[in-house]
Amino acid sequence: MGSDTLRIRGAVVKPCGRFAENALNYGRFPQFFPLGGASVVLCDRVGTADDRYTALLEEIRAEFPAFRIVRKTDSAWQRAIDRLLRALTAGRMTSYLSSYQTTIGHTVYVTPDWDQRPADERYVTMRHERVHMRQFSTFTLPVMAVLYVLLPLPAGLAWFRARFEKQAYEESIRAAVAVYGPQRVTDPAYRRHIESQFTGPSYGWMWPFPRAIARWYDRAVRDALAACGGSS
Repeated sequence: MGSDTLRIRGAVVKPCGRFAENALNYGRFPQFFPLGGASVVLCDRVGTADDRYTALLEEIRAEFPAFRIVRKTDSAWQRAIDRLLRALTAGRMTSYLSSYQTTIGHTVYVTPDWDQRPADERYVTMRHERVHMRQFSTFTLPVMAVLYVLLPLPAGLAWFRARFEKQAYEESIRAAVAVYGPQRVTDPAYRRHIESQFTGPSYGWMWPFPRAIARWYDRAVRDALAACGGSS
């Protein structure tokens, strides 16, 4: 391998853009990046949407042999979580089963319409969920459960939940740029959707500080565009 490439779980990759140095360091010294490190940014758009999604699933299965996809409506405890969220948010969170994909351990619980969603959408979402799988591998399920759900507070000041989700949504932004182009992440509606996940009831108002979230989003978009050769 050349000095600008690295092997991550069997694959030789060449990071691009401003993330190259951090990605290379993460590949060599992952222990120094306990919250997930830098993602390797690949900016090509080779192949069809179905090919890209299928290849990603193969990568995930190679990295996480226990990986599986389960429909939320087929899981009794996912249905129980839905009822609990409705109660805790006073009826504000009603779309847990129908609109959100959820990773616990190496299992991704998906909405009933998952297979009917466009392959590009599933690809972007699964890149987000892979970040969570890596977080579970780093911290273990019991520790993740405590950090994500309870600390420092279950709602309003859920710093760890916001931290974990920022990492995952940063990956969503990078994937969206790679698949759809810069116009997707600079679209005001897309921005409002991402920011509302932090400031609204979907994740229990995990970080209800709009200005801080707006600054984070601006940085995430700038980095994603720079990594793929775009401009802000």
